Amino acid sequence: MSTNQKSHQASVGNRYEHYITRYSNETRPQVTKLIEAETFAAADGMQTKKLDSYQGSTSAVVYTEDTGSIYWDIQVLEDGLYHIGLRYFPVEGNSSPIERELLIDGVTPFDEAARLVFSRVWRNELPEVERDSRGNDLRPRQIESPEWEEVVLSDSEGYYKEPFSFYFSKGNHRITLASLREPLIIDYLKLFQEEKTPSYREVAHTYDKLGYQVTKDAIVKIQAEKAILKSNPSLYPMNDRSSPGTEPYDVSKIRMNTIGGVNWKVPGQWITWEVDIPKDGLYQLGFRYKQNTVRGINVVRKLYVDDRVPFKEAEAIPFRYDGAWQLGMPGENGEPYLFYLTEGKHRIKMELTMGELSDIIRMIRSSIQQLNALYLKIIMLTSTVPDPFRDYELERKIPELETVFQEQSDLLAMAADRMDEMVGGTSGSTTILRTTSYQLKDLGSRPETLTSRLKQFKDNVSALGTWLLTVNQQPLEIDYLFFKSPNVPAPEVNTGMMDRAAHEVMSFSKSFSENYNTVNAEKRGVNDISVWIAAGRDQAQLLRSMIDNSFVPQTGINVNLQLVNPEVILPATLAGKGPDIALTMADVVNFAMRSALQDLSEFPEFDTVKRRFMDSAFVSFTYQDGVYAIPETQSFPMLFYRKDILEQLHLDVPQTWEDMYRIIPELQKHNMEIAMPSNILFETMLYQSGGQFYQKDGIATDLDSAVGMDTFRKWTELYTNYKLPLEFDFINRFRTGEMPVGIADYTTYNFLTVFAPEIRGMWNFAPLPGTKDTDNTLHRETLSTTTGTVMFKNAKNKKAAWEFIKWWTDTESQLTYGRELEAILGESGRYGAANLETLSRLPWSARELKQLMGQFQWVVGRPAVPGGYSLDRHLNNAFYEVYNGGSEPRETLENYVRTINQEITIKRNEFHLPTK
Repeated sequence: MSTNQKSHQASVGNRYEHYITRYSNETRPQVTKLIEAETFAAADGMQTKKLDSYQGSTSAVVYTEDTGSIYWDIQVLEDGLYHIGLRYFPVEGNSSPIERELLIDGVTPFDEAARLVFSRVWRNELPEVERDSRGNDLRPRQIESPEWEEVVLSDSEGYYKEPFSFYFSKGNHRITLASLREPLIIDYLKLFQEEKTPSYREVAHTYDKLGYQVTKDAIVKIQAEKAILKSNPSLYPMNDRSSPGTEPYDVSKIRMNTIGGVNWKVPGQWITWEVDIPKDGLYQLGFRYKQNTVRGINVVRKLYVDDRVPFKEAEAIPFRYDGAWQLGMPGENGEPYLFYLTEGKHRIKMELTMGELSDIIRMIRSSIQQLNALYLKIIMLTSTVPDPFRDYELERKIPELETVFQEQSDLLAMAADRMDEMVGGTSGSTTILRTTSYQLKDLGSRPETLTSRLKQFKDNVSALGTWLLTVNQQPLEIDYLFFKSPNVPAPEVNTGMMDRAAHEVMSFSKSFSENYNTVNAEKRGVNDISVWIAAGRDQAQLLRSMIDNSFVPQTGINVNLQLVNPEVILPATLAGKGPDIALTMADVVNFAMRSALQDLSEFPEFDTVKRRFMDSAFVSFTYQDGVYAIPETQSFPMLFYRKDILEQLHLDVPQTWEDMYRIIPELQKHNMEIAMPSNILFETMLYQSGGQFYQKDGIATDLDSAVGMDTFRKWTELYTNYKLPLEFDFINRFRTGEMPVGIADYTTYNFLTVFAPEIRGMWNFAPLPGTKDTDNTLHRETLSTTTGTVMFKNAKNKKAAWEFIKWWTDTESQLTYGRELEAILGESGRYGAANLETLSRLPWSARELKQLMGQFQWVVGRPAVPGGYSLDRHLNNAFYEVYNGGSEPRETLENYVRTINQEITIKRNEFHLPTK
C-alpha cells in the first residue's frame, strides 16, 4: 500500500459530508482507470466464478456470492478525488435489492460507504393486464427482468445530490467489495470523473447551433401504468377512481390506470417507459400527476432520456402538492423545456431523488442524532422521570449541554428557513422544526428547567424523527406522460363539471350492484372447494391470482375464495355453513375438540408435507394424536440490541441469563431499561430449564413441578428485585436508546428497518440468552406463535381440499406469496413463513438469516389442550399476586395450579377425555 496515502480511518459519526470537506481542496484528475472484474486479486469467504460472454458481455465477468468479500489491487497514477463506477448484472437471488460495503485499503472511508445499494430490474409478467370474470382488471404480477446496469456509487438514502467522490493518493491501493445482501455479477469497476451535466440554457444553445427544429402538430401519450421496467416489484399498476379524467376510465369496474403513489416514495426507486416518436425534432414534455400526500413540499424526480440526464434542471423536476390531479410541464418562467428526440423508440426514466431537500434532511438527521445522544447523557444522570426538586448539576456534569442546545436550535431554525425559501412561502411542514428550535433555545438559556421539561424535550425529538421519516418519503402518482409539439394544446387535466357530477352519480348507483370485496371465481362445478381467508383484501387478491394462475391449471379444481372476519368462522362452522378450508387459523384445537376438523395426518403424502416444517410448528395443531392444520406462519422472539450503546458502555451481547443478570444493573445504573415481555420470559425460562406447561398428554399442568416452581420464583424476582418494567413501547424506546436491549418477535426487525431509519446500522438482533445444563450445553428454547390451514370435517370433496392444502403450503407457493406480499406492502410486510425453505429464500440477508435459523432450531411448540386458556389467565393472576401483593411465590403458584387443573378437568369431562 502507498505510504503517503492520507489517513481517513472511518470512525463513529464519520459522515460523507465530513469526509469530502477534508478533501475539498484536492484535484479531480481527468483520467479514467478501468478495473476489469476478472483481474481481482483474491476473494475471502466466498466462491467466485469467472463467466465468459455472460448476457452479452464482451469480456469475462465475475459472479460474487451474498457473503464474503472480493478485492482488487490497483495502481493510481495521480493524487485526487475520483468517482467510482460499477457495471453489474443483478443475478437472481432472494428478490431484495443488492447491498455491498466498499473498503479502500481495508477501511470503510465514510459511514455511507458501508451500505451501497444496487437495484434489481422488474417488469409486468404479461404485456397486457388481465381481467377477472366480472370485468375488473387484475394487478399484474411483477417478475425480474435483469439486464446490465452501470451506476456511479451514490448514497442509497438520497441525502446527497451528487455521487460519492473517493480520495486516492498516487500509488498502490486495494479496493474491496464486501457482500451484505444478495449475489452480484460484476463486469468492471472504474475510477473516473463523471461528466458535468450542462444547463438547459447551454443545451438550448446547442439546439440552435445544430439547427434542430421545433415539431408541429404532433403529440404522443404514454399511459404511465404501461411502464416497461421498474426498480421495485411494489411499482405495479394501480387503480384510481377519483376522477373520470383518469385514463383508462370505467365508472364501475376496476381499471389499472396509474402507477406510483405511496409505493413510489423511497429515494433511488425508478420507473422506465418506452415512447415511439413519430419524427425528429424538439418536443415539450408533460405529465398528468397527483401529489396529495406531502403537504408544503414539492416532491422531486430525476429525468433520464435514453439513460442520460438531458440537462442540469432535469436532475430535480418538482411536483407540487394539491389534492386534485394536476398537469405539469417542466420548464422555467412559464416556458416548457424542449427535448430533442429522433424518430423511433426512446426510453424515459424517472428516478426519485430528494433534490434541494437532501441538504435539509441531512441537517435534521444530524440534529436528531446529536439530540438523542444528549438525551441519553441526560437520562443517565436523571432517569427518564427526574425529580423536579433535585439539582442534578447538569451544566457541570455535561459541559456541552448549553452549546448543543444553542447550536441545534440555530440549525433547526436555519433548516426551517431554507424549507420556506424552497417552497416560496411559509410551509406548514416546518412547524415542528420551529417548535423544537424555540424549545432548545429556551433550554439553552434556562438549563435549570430541563428536568421539569424533559418529557417535552423527548417528545419533540421523537416528533423530529417522525418528521424525518415522513419528509424522506416522496410519493407521486402518474396517470400519463406526453411529448407534444409546442403548437398542440396540452390535454385537459380534469373533465368538466357535468362529467364529474355524472361520475359521482353513476359511481353511487353502481355501488349497489358491484361487489368490490368479492374474490370468488365465476365457475362452479363438482370439483369446487370453498376457501375462507381471514386477512386483508390485498392478501385475498394475491391468493386469488395465484389460484387462477397456478392451482387451477395444475389440478382442474375450482376454488371459491371468500374474505371473512375471523370471528365468523366458528359460528358458521357450528351452524353447518362453514367452508371446506380456512386459512391463517390460530385457534385450531378449539375446533378440533368439537369434531369440526379433518385429521390431516390420515391423508397420503402427509409425512412428505410435514418435512417442509419444523416439528414445533405442529405442536399447537395436534390433538389426541391427530394433526388438524398444516402450518403457514411461525414466529418467535429474538433479542434486539443497540450496538452503539452497548459499545459505549463496554457491554457484550448477553449469551446466557447470567449475562443478562449482569447487564441489567449496568443499564439501570445509567437509567436505562431492558424490555422483557413477562409471558415470553416465563415460557422461555421454563422450557430452557427442561420444564413444560402440561403433563400426561394435557391431563394437568406441570407448573407445580420443581422446575416450574423454581422458574416461577426466578421470573417474579426479575420484576420484584430488578424492577423490570411490565408495560412499555419497545419500538419507540428502542429508537431513543432508553431500552437498548429487549426481547420481541422477530418480525419487529422489519418495522425497525422501515420506521426507524435514524438508527440504521446502530442495532441488530440475535438468538435469545440461554440456560446451561449440567453438561454445559447452552439451551435457547423459546415458544412460537403459529397459524395454519385447516380442512373442515364436512368438506364435500376432501381429496380436492387436500390437493389445495398441499399446493398452498409447498415451498414455491409460499415463496411466491411471501415475495408478492412484500412487493405490495413493502419491507414491513415481510411474510413470517413456517416453511423452512421459503423462509431461507425470502429477502433476508445471509447474516440475518443465520441469526434467525440459530434461534429457529431451538423453537418449541406450545401444546393446546382443553381448558388451556385457564393456564395463561391464572399464571398472570399468580404473577400479579406476588408482584403487587408480595405473596410467597411457591404457595401462590400452588394455589393457582389447583384452579388451573380444576378447569382442565371440567373441560376434559366435557369432551369425554380421561382425567387421570
